[in-house]
Amino acid sequence: MAKAYLQLTKPRIVLLLLFTTITTMVIAANGVPALALVLPTIIGGALSAAGASAINQYIDRDMDAHMARTAQRPIPSGRIAPLNALLFGLALVVASVLILGFGTNWVAAWLSLGGAFYYVIIYTMLLKRNTIANIVIGGGAGAFPVLVGWAVVTGTLSVEAWLLFLIIFYWTPPHSWALALLVNADYTRAKVPMMPVARGERSTRNQILLYSVLLVIVTLLPVAIQMLGLIYGIAAFVLGVGMIWMSLTLIRVADKATAKRTYKYSTAYLAFLFLAMMLDRVININIF
Repeated sequence: MAKAYLQLTKPRIVLLLLFTTITTMVIAANGVPALALVLPTIIGGALSAAGASAINQYIDRDMDAHMARTAQRPIPSGRIAPLNALLFGLALVVASVLILGFGTNWVAAWLSLGGAFYYVIIYTMLLKRNTIANIVIGGGAGAFPVLVGWAVVTGTLSVEAWLLFLIIFYWTPPHSWALALLVNADYTRAKVPMMPVARGERSTRNQILLYSVLLVIVTLLPVAIQMLGLIYGIAAFVLGVGMIWMSLTLIRVADKATAKRTYKYSTAYLAFLFLAMMLDRVININIF
């Protein structure tokens, strides 16, 4: 039973979100932030993301039951009752707000709650089943953790925080659409208007390239405004070339194997990009 509840939280996604949060804290603090801030942020951030995932699966339980990729999730497989999953998710979100509020500051706590609200209400309930723009607009949900991380350290938000937000915002469509190409049959069966379902696979591949180009441009802005330096700049350029190359390859070789490689690369891309940010800030080699 414990394993089923753990699966509700989507731990791999939680880890990636926490990594972007901690990286943002390092940038905002201009070095390693105080442990007294890091610990409640990790705990509160993990609970917020985990709770939102559990509530998301409660709402999507009917759709998940019709898709091969998600049919074995805890709710559609019958291992956890829907109401129990909902209460579990709500409890985690409430706990996250309290931990962040009392352990860091209330700006970070309310931003964390805002991220959960964005994911559950705006993306899952309003956008996902109703519009092709679900991923484009919904991408903001996964970008909230960087705002939380910045607010934990500074107590406010700034242009730099919103720039990090935009990086994840523009990364989400090519990442999610590559996955959608892999499970297009599932989304078609569940009548979810993901890009491949609503516009076709060829259009989706073109959109992946377009958003990859926009993503690379956005990732270079921190260097242009001297927010980050040489280490990050080189990494952002090299990783960006790889992202665009994978997108072009996906257009040329329109098969699931290439879509899978693109999806995996995009996941690694974000992790290495934020690792480069952290290293850049700690080592601090400026271009200008």
